Amino acid sequence: MKSNNFFYFIKEGVTSVFNHGFMSVATIAIMMACLFMMGGFTLLSANIQEMISTLESQNQIVAFVDDSLTDDEARGLSVKLEAIENVATVEFVSRDQAMDKFLRKYQDNTLFSDIDSSVFRHRYVITMDDIEGMEKLQNDLYRVPGIAAVNAHLEISRGFVTVRNIVYIVSLALTAVLLVISVFIMANTIKLTTFSRREEIGVMKMVGATNSFIRWPFVIEGLFLGIIGSALAYLLTWGVYEILYTRAQNSATFAFVNLVRFSRYAIPMLIAYGVIGVLVGVISSSTAIKNYLKI
Repeated sequence: MKSNNFFYFIKEGVTSVFNHGFMSVATIAIMMACLFMMGGFTLLSANIQEMISTLESQNQIVAFVDDSLTDDEARGLSVKLEAIENVATVEFVSRDQAMDKFLRKYQDNTLFSDIDSSVFRHRYVITMDDIEGMEKLQNDLYRVPGIAAVNAHLEISRGFVTVRNIVYIVSLALTAVLLVISVFIMANTIKLTTFSRREEIGVMKMVGATNSFIRWPFVIEGLFLGIIGSALAYLLTWGVYEILYTRAQNSATFAFVNLVRFSRYAIPMLIAYGVIGVLVGVISSSTAIKNYLKI
């Protein structure tokens, strides 16, 4: 591509954006709407994943130590437990600590006032890296010599895993559908712009202009429209999310929910919006001009 042609294509593409003001605004608005919805579903999915991760960290496995082990032997099991796959943290709880926790829970019940720590077992409270591997972790714990029993909430873990998988699949499906819809709508919107210039394209073909020479200004136009639309969509997503985040943080209803800050996903979303905007703009404009080059 010659340098003078390159600047010509840029000039024609940018000029076309302003010359077709209404259609350009419509195209940008469609791009903004689609990307805003995609970004919204992405942030919703991220917050649900964060809540599930919090619940995962609270869903612990308790491994009870065999009564035949001495205190030192019971404490020594921590090394073996930490070496097991999917174990995130291991906390040793002695008989005395278990009794104190029990008595605090039932401090108003005189029936347990004379209870002795010997009725309790040494135990380990274990958190996991991935709740999906809870059943396997339970089996691995039983294989450790000195572990007499394991208390794991398998039904709860399966529920968490099911919710997490559903959220992931739904978010992925919605993002894919919205991406296809945005390409389709933008292509048809740009096609309307192209239709008004069909005679100009025909004249250019008759005087010997190549398909690439005709196509490039439209591609540049789609590129600019995609960039503008994605930039505005990013700012809109950022602003709306920050407003909702602030209101949720100041609301007693959502006090127990830890929402993620937008800054955590700011760079990845900026890159994603930019890439999608460029690709959708270029693909849409290339598709729109294709039929008019067959003269």
